[in-house]
Amino acid sequence: MKKKQKAAKKSRRATKPKVQNERLKGWREIASFLGQPVAVSQRWARSGMPVTREGRFMYASRDGLSRYLGREAGLDLPVHIATANMDLSSDLRRALSYERSGRKVRKRR
Repeated sequence: MKKKQKAAKKSRRATKPKVQNERLKGWREIASFLGQPVAVSQRWARSGMPVTREGRFMYASRDGLSRYLGREAGLDLPVHIATANMDLSSDLRRALSYERSGRKVRKRR
């Protein structure tokens, strides 16, 4: 009796990790980067958020949006928006040192 040969498994292509572009294209990408609905990002753009129109698309840079959010929050530093792959420990240390340097020492009574 002959043995049946097993069907060869088809190998799937390795998925490439998505490279985050510096430039965001369209309201959906801008809104998802900000973690807000599209209508909110459009309202923020009318109030001064740095976006540019090229043809029918709106573009914004990640750094520009971070600086804008930092200014709106009243900080001298850009705000870093957390993503799934981001290491937040360095941002936390930087924010804590910023807060400690800006606070006046209270005297105990």
